[in-house]
Amino acid sequence: MPPPADVGKHPLLMRTRIKICGITDPETARLAAQAGADAIGLVFHPPSARALELQRAAEISRAAAPFVAAVAVLVDPDADLVREIIARVAPACLQFHGDEPPEFCASFGLPYVKALRVGGDDDDLPAREARYASARGILLDTAHAELAGGSGAAFDWQLANYGAKLPLILAGGLTPGNIGGALAQVRPYGVDVSSGVESGGRKDAEKIRRFCGAVLHAKTSAKNSSSATALPQ
Repeated sequence: MPPPADVGKHPLLMRTRIKICGITDPETARLAAQAGADAIGLVFHPPSARALELQRAAEISRAAAPFVAAVAVLVDPDADLVREIIARVAPACLQFHGDEPPEFCASFGLPYVKALRVGGDDDDLPAREARYASARGILLDTAHAELAGGSGAAFDWQLANYGAKLPLILAGGLTPGNIGGALAQVRPYGVDVSSGVESGGRKDAEKIRRFCGAVLHAKTSAKNSSSATALPQ
């Protein structure tokens, strides 16, 4: 779900949100919710192997459990397409992965998240985030010469500790095996995974469960550790 404006003030009291991106069928949408996901990503970028037709996306969105947000994932889309997605799919949030200007992103009457590619020519993340002050969150993903997302490659997670003003969503190369280490370095509002919970190009139910469980375990461990250090000596 879109983050509230004041999120992040008490990071140890906040549960890390989970988005499973690249959902392509209603069954996996339901499975993701059962595993603990807060949001599912529906991709509307034709070059992606996970791209959806509008009718299929609407079926998946309707299958999402209550309080699980459907997020429309877009890359430099035409405005008419965005409006049609909103009318037919009813996403809770838009997620832009291209070079869309902030005025465009904010023009559809829905909360939006802006993805910033990390590891490219311009890693001035504070300045790039500031340009999208109207966003409800910033997603950091690994820069790739050909892909707008879902590359399966990680970036240096320490780059995410730049003092984000907006709720921060960590993406790029996350897996059930490394998410604990990522959350030990960064305390994001949320995490976004796609290829890291796939096998053979398809979503893997066991990997989804393991990923969601690892996020919950990492956050619980961090909270317990903080509480322990706060005890009087």
